[in-house]
Amino acid sequence: MTTRRSLFISLVAALVAVVQAGSAAQPRRWSEQAAQQWYRRQPWIVGSNFIPASAVNELEMWQPDTFDPNEIDKELGWAENLGMNSMRVFLHDLLWDQDPDGFKKRIDIFLTIANKHHIRPLFVLFDSCWDPFPHLGRQPAPRPGVHNSRWVQSPGAKALEDPPQYPRLEAYVKGVVGAFANDPRILGWDIWNEPDNPNSSSYGKEEPSNKVQLVLALLPQTFAWARSTNPSQPLTSGVWQGDWSSPATLSPMAKEQLELSDVTSFHSYDPPGEFAKRVKWLQAYHRPILCTEYMARPKGSTFAGILPVARKYDVAAYNWGFVAGKTQTYLPWDSWRHPYIRHAPAVWFHDIFKADGTAYKPDEVKFIEQIAAKDKTPTR
Repeated sequence: MTTRRSLFISLVAALVAVVQAGSAAQPRRWSEQAAQQWYRRQPWIVGSNFIPASAVNELEMWQPDTFDPNEIDKELGWAENLGMNSMRVFLHDLLWDQDPDGFKKRIDIFLTIANKHHIRPLFVLFDSCWDPFPHLGRQPAPRPGVHNSRWVQSPGAKALEDPPQYPRLEAYVKGVVGAFANDPRILGWDIWNEPDNPNSSSYGKEEPSNKVQLVLALLPQTFAWARSTNPSQPLTSGVWQGDWSSPATLSPMAKEQLELSDVTSFHSYDPPGEFAKRVKWLQAYHRPILCTEYMARPKGSTFAGILPVARKYDVAAYNWGFVAGKTQTYLPWDSWRHPYIRHAPAVWFHDIFKADGTAYKPDEVKFIEQIAAKDKTPTR
């Protein structure tokens, strides 16, 4: 009896040791010091949210039949000429299901092109915005006169509501991040774009009623999946709404995003004063700050207004978007209610270039070129 009891105790002790060793081996969130050290090695990061003019959404950008290296090369050349050094680029879980090896090869081709132009992308893995029903294959044509009319969520609503599909989402995250975890051509990983966006102005009525709760439960898992591959690049997810002035005012989702991220990121389509206020709120977290979406001309968010503030506080800045193409994001958000079919908007909402490379506003291009050429020393 004593021998059996001793053996049992030994086995339990061994199991506890294995569990503890496994937990200790799990990569953790970067420390504040590690995040700041990483950021000091970067230039001042200036870029754009990027999808080629030939693609209506991220599936059309990446699927083998419509992946367009020549268009990507041409447009990233325009970005390089502006002085941009990064692009925020969306991926999709269905592309991994379709052909993991082929998808990785196309990502590698994209990285080769981007590296040629001295651009390091920030890849987005999941996205809660726009159409909740993505599908592989031929993508529909743009809806006339409507902003981002065919952009799709990742994962879609059906996958989000179906936990048995989560292992394939895990395989996607670990597969993509793991394949490029030590690739110096990649700046970082944006785990989930606007995770609690209800899409009230577009597909709100078609969204799961408990979408936010589902994503809130899944978000920590997605970070853990990515982090388990021990990437050399930082992880983030950008806060985009609400009051971030103190921990007490954070929504549950914003709290998770800020506490899980190695580097802090946010969205702001506000005028310079509000933008600066939000930057100051986020400085309390003592981590590098990336603004991964800004620039909506009619709302007072412009290059001339925002980029000097971002440079002053050493904040990375990615505007939306780059070339006016099939996404039609030069049209305003209200085009979902009032499509611009018979006339163009008085002022472009997003985007810098027309499809032929002509600048929408030459003075904007000149300004971006001038400010992007400066070093990253904050002008405090």
